[in-house]
Amino acid sequence: MNSEVVSDLQRIPRHIAIIMDGNGRWARKRGLPRLAGHRAGTENIRSIVTACVDLGIRYLTLYAFSTENWGRPSVEVEGLMQILSDFIDRETQTLHEQGVHLRHLGRLEGLSERLKRKVRYAIDLTSQNTQLTLAIAFNYGGRADIVDAVRKLIAQGASAETINEDLISENLSTSGMPDPDVVIRTSGEWRLSNFLIWQTAYSEYWTSPVFWPDFKRDHLYQAVRDYGRRERRFGLIDEKD
Repeated sequence: MNSEVVSDLQRIPRHIAIIMDGNGRWARKRGLPRLAGHRAGTENIRSIVTACVDLGIRYLTLYAFSTENWGRPSVEVEGLMQILSDFIDRETQTLHEQGVHLRHLGRLEGLSERLKRKVRYAIDLTSQNTQLTLAIAFNYGGRADIVDAVRKLIAQGASAETINEDLISENLSTSGMPDPDVVIRTSGEWRLSNFLIWQTAYSEYWTSPVFWPDFKRDHLYQAVRDYGRRERRFGLIDEKD
């Protein structure tokens, strides 16, 4: 990594979450079908993962497919499922060799049995890796995540008076992961879009007008640099104020 980049980064976030937005618009600007944009976006993941490893970031969460995305045209949904399948086939071994631990956030319902097996295989293969945890939010919704956590607690027989924030956090799909320090959204939008709505209560936000397929290492460094210059108060005040 460039030494000037390192010297300018004041604080490295432990956990970055990215809403990978703009694939369809990237494709449309080039006269390509939307799925071409999704494929280009998927191919961009490896370089960002490598950049995170180089920076020493320990957790990276990527928003790939929301529970609401099932409402898209069936051709696009089927194409996205195939892209996920191809990504697992193409990248799992390389990520494993990089020491990346893969996690899936969300529900497996709706995925084919073949794709479910591939997801479970990738998770099992990389389960002991510690260099970076890469969580893929696929068929994920923040509200559904909270609903599932509450259902788990009810199934466990938890009483109303024992339920607190820590207990809910422990039953979310992100259990064992720290909350994101910073949420990055590409394509210039400023919405969370039902992404990690519990976990991002005190996250910093950073947006880029760049579409996800064009979001490169330098953009990530800029986000980390800006994050390092912010003062996080978590609802408290500075004694100087």
